[in-house]
Amino acid sequence: MTIKLSIIITSISILLLVIYGADAAIGGGTGQGFLSVDHKIRGVALGIPSVVLPIVAYFISKGVSSKPLGVLIIISGLLTVVGSVAFLAMQSFVTESDKNRMVEFGPVIAVGIFIIVLGAIKIKKSFKSLSVS
Repeated sequence: MTIKLSIIITSISILLLVIYGADAAIGGGTGQGFLSVDHKIRGVALGIPSVVLPIVAYFISKGVSSKPLGVLIIISGLLTVVGSVAFLAMQSFVTESDKNRMVEFGPVIAVGIFIIVLGAIKIKKSFKSLSVS
């Protein structure tokens, strides 16, 4: 049961990241996409849950091995890192406020890497449980 719940939670995270990325891409770096909210609201409503959910899913299922869950957690982390790097690459650092955005995305990239590590740990534990059985 915990694995199913964790897979559902992580899948929701991936869906939120895809919606976030699509909205940001359609906005073309202007902060306005198809959701008609600015980038701050989008970050709070979609960004924060999308990075918290895979971490919660990992800890809910900490004692249980699951390669599919590990892969989903890694996908979530990769989407976070790649999306943040792509957004930064689209920016033209002209003003000081634009440079501040780069500072804001550093922690987001670090959290994405942390999520990837959690997914790798989940997969590694799955291989260990297979070799012991």
